[in-house]
Amino acid sequence: MAHFSKKKAREFLFDLDNANFLAVFDKYNDGVIITNSDGVIVYYNKAMSRIDELDPENALLNRIVDVYDLDNESSMIMQCLITRKPVIDQPIYYRTRMGKFANTIHNVFPIFNKNKMVGAIGFVRDYNVLAETLASMKMPEKNQRMETHMITFDSIIGEDPAFKDALNAAEMAAHTPSPVMLYGETGTGKELFARAIHNHSPRSDKKYTPVNCAAIPENLLEGILFGTSKGAFTGSINKAGLFERTSKGTIFLDEINSMPVGLQSKILRTIQERKVRRVGALKEIKFDLKIISSVNQDPHRAIADKNLRSDLFYRLGVVFIHIVPLRNRLGDLPFLVRHFIQKHNKMLYKNVNGIEDDVMGFFRSYNWPGNVRELEHVLEGAMNIIGTNDKIGMEHLPSHFSNGSVKHKSPGLGNGNKIPPHSRTVENTRIINGNLISHKKEQEQELVRKFLLEYRGNVSKTARKLGISRQLLYYKMKKYNFSRNDFQ
Repeated sequence: MAHFSKKKAREFLFDLDNANFLAVFDKYNDGVIITNSDGVIVYYNKAMSRIDELDPENALLNRIVDVYDLDNESSMIMQCLITRKPVIDQPIYYRTRMGKFANTIHNVFPIFNKNKMVGAIGFVRDYNVLAETLASMKMPEKNQRMETHMITFDSIIGEDPAFKDALNAAEMAAHTPSPVMLYGETGTGKELFARAIHNHSPRSDKKYTPVNCAAIPENLLEGILFGTSKGAFTGSINKAGLFERTSKGTIFLDEINSMPVGLQSKILRTIQERKVRRVGALKEIKFDLKIISSVNQDPHRAIADKNLRSDLFYRLGVVFIHIVPLRNRLGDLPFLVRHFIQKHNKMLYKNVNGIEDDVMGFFRSYNWPGNVRELEHVLEGAMNIIGTNDKIGMEHLPSHFSNGSVKHKSPGLGNGNKIPPHSRTVENTRIINGNLISHKKEQEQELVRKFLLEYRGNVSKTARKLGISRQLLYYKMKKYNFSRNDFQ
């Protein structure tokens, strides 16, 4: 791509402002992202910020490939700019440089000024939100209840002591009317815990309503929760909110620290009084709910950052349960891998028996920023392209593992007097001892070193020369304690 500058990006943004249409996208429910012809982000709406969990300041006036863990081939916007053709209804699972994973559907269109392409505009829909919306529209309530009732504490996989403590606490809390707050990073399984608590409670035959506080636009959330009264605003009708409609059952307020602080105060008053007032109404309506909430940030940090009211935390966190991240319970990996492979064997009509040892080694070294949800996505993606193989290998892992920004736990250095990789020779590393396996590993190590030296640490060229995938080469580099910097 051509050399870019922030000045050039600002000039393009000024031209867009003169067109007077950007304000339309400010409150658009789907993500909207606009770049200039160099792939520099010049517009990034609130919905896009919500999907990526990224401050607009960290996106604007930066290139797409610097904000996202994508390259010119895997980025839909960059492909649109390169081919000058639209990208329609393209699903993509991506990761931002800040570590947030998103499962989305992209529609991207080139922007032309006369015959000159000046940029691209992308419309991004959160796939999970779309799926939930369609499910709620099409699935009868009876079927929803049947599906929800299938999740129990026995359905939640894990033998780690801290994780088992969280499960036991949740099971005991299910029998009481007290509010429960779940604290865990995105992808740790907070909603599974919430559903299991409901199904184990005396309210199990009543309605269970999950509310994704981060995914619903701020201007709609109050009406969705509390309901609306006819005449409250143009087009409003008498409609019960989720607190009313779920009465006698359980409501799950997921990631409540993403809810606007002003609305949190109304939630607090509603919970304390056990009464709800529809938007625009004077009458209060009583309700009876088991309230489960969750936060994806340490609540004390969220309070300090003014993302969570302290009084709401004390009210909702009567029973507080911390769900540990996957990187802190790596002993559960074999159980989780087996469970997800069995699950997706049924869904995909596959007969996968497990994963290769080097894949398990890679999994144990990976930091898992997306937690258990990421692990499932990785396995599902691999099973889609595994073909006739019965075990998942490194070559089957998704593309976001193939670049240097993948987070690993820092490996132990062992002997601090190791010779730097670039200074070793065949003579001082090869040990001919008659062991075929170790001899093969030594030959592989020398071959990897040779081509890394030849291509000055260029992973793409080295992988191509070796005839393996980039992600497999990265695994082997880690295995042999090689760093790209040693060869540049």
